[in-house]
Amino acid sequence: MKNLNDIKKIAVLGAGTMGPGIAQMFAMGGYTVTMWTRSEQTREKAKETLYKSLQTFVEEEMLAADKLEETFSKVSFALTVEEAVAGVDFVQETIVENKDAKLELFSKVNDAISDDAIIASNTSGLNVFELIPENRLKQTVIAHWYSPPQLVPLVEVVKSEQAPQAYADITVDLLEKCGKTAVLMKKFIRGYIANRMQMCLNQELFYLLDNGYCTPEDIDKAVKASFIPRAVVLGLCKRADFGGLDMTANNYKNKSYSMPPEIDMPKTLQDHIDKGELGFKTGKGFYDYSGADKQELVAKRDKQLFEVYKLAMKFMDDPV
Repeated sequence: MKNLNDIKKIAVLGAGTMGPGIAQMFAMGGYTVTMWTRSEQTREKAKETLYKSLQTFVEEEMLAADKLEETFSKVSFALTVEEAVAGVDFVQETIVENKDAKLELFSKVNDAISDDAIIASNTSGLNVFELIPENRLKQTVIAHWYSPPQLVPLVEVVKSEQAPQAYADITVDLLEKCGKTAVLMKKFIRGYIANRMQMCLNQELFYLLDNGYCTPEDIDKAVKASFIPRAVVLGLCKRADFGGLDMTANNYKNKSYSMPPEIDMPKTLQDHIDKGELGFKTGKGFYDYSGADKQELVAKRDKQLFEVYKLAMKFMDDPV
């Protein structure tokens, strides 16, 4: 059975939104990485995205300037799945969240991969353990990254029931070696940890908007000035400890809060969708981005995220 020292070569399957950032982190961890995508246009864009991101890491003093070209050279691009996974020890799948697309990809991986390579999926909404060929379940885990993957530290890890615990442990060790904060879950549940928390917040967010209690700007101002920065220090469970678990219990006993009714689709969200207002990528969503320099705005976002996560990691290394 493999151990961490046996991991030498990694394949990243998918070079869209997540792929370049994931490949970057593996390369920065010292690994040889092969990326695959079916589209030449996506492949060229991924190369550009990867290089620009490495330049930003140099600017933020997260990567030595003399390591940029060396790190970039660790990532190569394959034209076929078979070429990408040949001789690899670890596969990170990160293609579109489409059942048929994943089934097709896993079928190709199944025919080309070794029997001891670890297969990791980045799936966010599908039960990938129902899509992987049964004979590969013994070597399959989920490694769920958050976007942008080169900036957000968290990766949630959960193994299939058939996979040995050692494969989950190796995945966690590999991710941490590459600078990530890996959380090992005891068993699979759709949405994992952070997405489930976000969905709870989204349910309340749209209830407030749909019923005219406040504006999107009000919501963002309120959370950024209260529990979100506090959570950087205390998280959620430790925050309850500091506040007193009896106080939390009283909130339940006194029915201080009731969940909004479950609905199929929030009206506010559907209205934006119907208008083609899909957020930043279309120039308008809750906020109006028309006229803004998108590259400049993304660069500003990334620099601010660098500052936030540097502080977060500092607190995680020295917790309360």
